[in-house]
Amino acid sequence: MLTIILYVLFTVIALLLITIVLVQEGKGGGFGSAFGGVGTEAFGAGVGGINKFTAYIAAAFMALALFIAWIQ
Repeated sequence: MLTIILYVLFTVIALLLITIVLVQEGKGGGFGSAFGGVGTEAFGAGVGGINKFTAYIAAAFMALALFIAWIQ
């Protein structure tokens, strides 16, 4: 049961991480500009805030991946 919950959480975090990375505006405008700058407005924060959010999500993704591997 715990494994199922962890896999669901892992999938949700992975999809969220993919979405956040794609929405971010890169040096060349990136995919985020295709949606009218939604990346900087989606969370009510500027670029610095979304970069911190991305780092937190990436850290949670890595920690969860290691934890799942450890309990297997």
